[in-house]
Amino acid sequence: MADRDEHLPDQPACPTPGGDDALPRELRGWMQLLAATSAVEQRLHTLVKERLDVSHDEFLILCLLADQPEGLRMTRVAELLGRPKTRLTYQIACLQHAGLVTRASVCGDKRGITVILTDKARTLLHESSCTLATTVRAALSEVMGPTEVNALCNLLPELAGAEEQGGTAGVETGTGAGAGTEMQAGTEAKAGAEAAQ
Repeated sequence: MADRDEHLPDQPACPTPGGDDALPRELRGWMQLLAATSAVEQRLHTLVKERLDVSHDEFLILCLLADQPEGLRMTRVAELLGRPKTRLTYQIACLQHAGLVTRASVCGDKRGITVILTDKARTLLHESSCTLATTVRAALSEVMGPTEVNALCNLLPELAGAEEQGGTAGVETGTGAGAGTEMQAGTEAKAGAEAAQ
């Protein structure tokens, strides 16, 4: 077994446990992002049910679609939220039954489905936006200051538009649990931070 103090020439040395270097900067930042995500989720769970009559997971779908007037493919929504496609199909069906989304076939792709937000959903989100933003702002203030919130908004990519920059949105595959806790946390934190601005 290699000595713990040895490392490859082209690789940075492992951080030394103890003191301020117990966690590398990247991991500390990731933990802060998780804390922010958790704080926002806890505040929003009850609120979105009361205001929009949807579950938290369904609310995340609505948020993703809010800035996409042409809608998103279901496979892309599944990738961004780290949801199995079967679970997402059920959630989309619930939203469609409530009149909040519509589904349409993708031109030239018999299996492709695009999900689009309805005017009813946009109205509900608009009417609730002030309360939601206040709630998110209060949640984020528990774990970070205004400077960090602004930095979070500026640093996280536009996830829904990543396909145009060479993302994997065009891949028609189901998404299991492995896609993504990280993507889910980043998406939720981004949605919360944007609402706080």
